[in-house]
Amino acid sequence: MKVRVETYGCTMNQGEGRLLEEKLASLGHQIIDDASDADLVVLNTCTVIKETERRMLKRMAELSAQRKGLVVTGCMASIQTDEIVRAAPKALIMAPRDYQHFPGLVEEHFGSGISAVVPPSSTTFILPIAQGCIGSCSYCITKLARGTLSSYPMADLIAQARHGIDEGARELLVTAQDTACYGFDLGTDLPALLGSLTELPGEFMVRVGMMNPDNLSRIVDRLLPAWTSPKAYQFLHLPVQSGSPAMLEAMNRGYLPEDFVSLAEKLRRASPRMTLATDIIVGFPGETEEDHRSTVDMLKEVRPDIVNVTRFSPRQGTPAARARNQVPGWVAKERSREITKLRFEISQEINGAMIGSRERITITEEGKAGTVIGRTSSYKPVVVKGWHPMGSTMEVEIIKSAATHLFGEPR
Repeated sequence: MKVRVETYGCTMNQGEGRLLEEKLASLGHQIIDDASDADLVVLNTCTVIKETERRMLKRMAELSAQRKGLVVTGCMASIQTDEIVRAAPKALIMAPRDYQHFPGLVEEHFGSGISAVVPPSSTTFILPIAQGCIGSCSYCITKLARGTLSSYPMADLIAQARHGIDEGARELLVTAQDTACYGFDLGTDLPALLGSLTELPGEFMVRVGMMNPDNLSRIVDRLLPAWTSPKAYQFLHLPVQSGSPAMLEAMNRGYLPEDFVSLAEKLRRASPRMTLATDIIVGFPGETEEDHRSTVDMLKEVRPDIVNVTRFSPRQGTPAARARNQVPGWVAKERSREITKLRFEISQEINGAMIGSRERITITEEGKAGTVIGRTSSYKPVVVKGWHPMGSTMEVEIIKSAATHLFGEPR
């Protein structure tokens, strides 16, 4: 069959979508990019906010109306099966923790091909390292969908990474709901895993995915030697969510704003040119103007390179959705605008300071209008005119900057 795996949401979902493609190819099915030409669509869903959930349900209904084979996976398949059945009554549903049974489900209902098909290759290899997390954030529906921490065995992960490198991957994206708690349930940890990955032979870079500040604090001293390896991108995604102690307590985040500030300072001492990304939730129930100002002040102090701003979205089944002191939508919108404006001002200043510098980049994706995009050692995207092979490296001079990316000329 012609099969399309359509994935939405986080890097973790993207990595699992790739694994589902490999399983389908091993059954002899052809992976294609156009859902309209597919016999079977695997819809790998995200439900992190209400708007995303609505998009997923609309897409299910569209595919169901086309009378294609449909399998719904991802977070919605764990916790919103009733909504899926209403949108797509004939869809098969498989939660992420049941992915080991995915080939059997497909073979039972759709059969298999004559021989295995080689899936599409990529210069980027996404490596999911665990399911679930050990947190209990009061707003998070992902914890309901993914459950508590279940780390994958390190030997299996190293074997997967080695396979990806052998197949031509030039970057490994290590991902989980919280990479910092990897291995806590297995008697190991992320520093051990990252150390093993960076010791693998080959020319590649490793990017460590999102980690929560409380769990990073437990491992940061052991993590730094592996993270500062020449094979590791000097990039960390460390969501703080708020600069207000009261809001962090209401969110049940398990740390204080000063803990985040201290971590950022320690990381920058170890790697002064690092890229720091963080997340902010505005309009959380009970957030006052004083709470908001605390967040603004913290961002001005820490100056993250990237700030992902999200307006609070109540998710069914979470404690925050039941809170009575909801913030009016227009207030959350104004706060979001202010932080977004500040975020772009900070990132423009940081990127502007790089004009005139020389960077060695790895080409990882095609850009727009005859360009390609490469990544610096700190994972900053650099747009280069012309065609250059995916996975190749080159030295460029930074000639121009924007808030979200840089422009380079080959040197």
